[in-house]
Amino acid sequence: MHEAMFYEKLGDGKAICQLCPHYCRVGGGKRGICGVRENREGKLYSLVYGKVISLATDPVEKKPLYHFYPGSAAFSLATVGCNLRCVNCQNYSISQLPREREEIEGKDYTPESIVSQAKRSGCKSIAYTYTEPTIFFEFAYDTSRLARRELIKNIFVTNGYMNKKVLLKISSYLDAANVDLKSLSEDFYRKNCGGKLTPVLETLKLMKKIGIWLEVTTLIIPTLNDSAEELKRIAEFIVNLGPDTPWHLSRFYPTYKLNDLPFTSTETLHLARQIGLEAGLRYVYTGNVPGDEGENTYCYNCGRALIRRHGYRIEKFYLKEGRCKFCQTRIDGVGMEK
Repeated sequence: MHEAMFYEKLGDGKAICQLCPHYCRVGGGKRGICGVRENREGKLYSLVYGKVISLATDPVEKKPLYHFYPGSAAFSLATVGCNLRCVNCQNYSISQLPREREEIEGKDYTPESIVSQAKRSGCKSIAYTYTEPTIFFEFAYDTSRLARRELIKNIFVTNGYMNKKVLLKISSYLDAANVDLKSLSEDFYRKNCGGKLTPVLETLKLMKKIGIWLEVTTLIIPTLNDSAEELKRIAEFIVNLGPDTPWHLSRFYPTYKLNDLPFTSTETLHLARQIGLEAGLRYVYTGNVPGDEGENTYCYNCGRALIRRHGYRIEKFYLKEGRCKFCQTRIDGVGMEK
């Protein structure tokens, strides 16, 4: 166990967790909503510090990040647990394990061992992913500091459900993030995720403001968030963050507790991509449809395909020193020189 960061002791032996907007009041011997932070004699402890449930070397495109050192490898890790309970979660077997079975699983790793393995694997970055990195913040924070010393970048793949001071704490070490923006409806977040929309919007704004490279993903779920009006509202919000912010539109497939809806049609994905481009976004991508033209990066000035992809694999690369080879327009991103 590891004493948690971001909590306050209360006089009655309880503790209030300040890591995320749930602000759980945790009684003695109890855990917060995430299922991985426990009160023991008035102190809050992380039960997942160094308890890694998943470890892999992934293409950075899998995060998905298309404008952050494209073609590089990201050393990816997760613990069990999450602070949301999305009914369509594709990683529910690990994200909801502490909540549904009250179990903490994982193999023991230290921050030093993670950084060492990432370095030996030739990875450009470490990605805190698969489940919500906010809930294993202490481990991610200690690992990210060591990674920075070794010139390894740090990535959060996150639902954005964190408090401002938590993001500011790690901001000196966090280089990039992909944030799920699931909807622009408070009702959607309440019913489908067990959370609130506003804190996610604030996280997105703050990340952009403090200079963390940001890409946004929206899983398009038939009948729940796939209307043209909803997609337009999301696109306009992202444009206001900055037209250079890539938007990833991901295809839904039935899973977990949401098995009664169909796959997202490619027509809907293409319509959503067009809505994003017409709203003023420079880069809009389709996901979970290998071979679709929406996987490619196009020059927003001349329209030529600059990075051709199939799934997570780059097949053609037409950038030179971060610029379009055809019209010399600089393409937004970090490490686009390849």
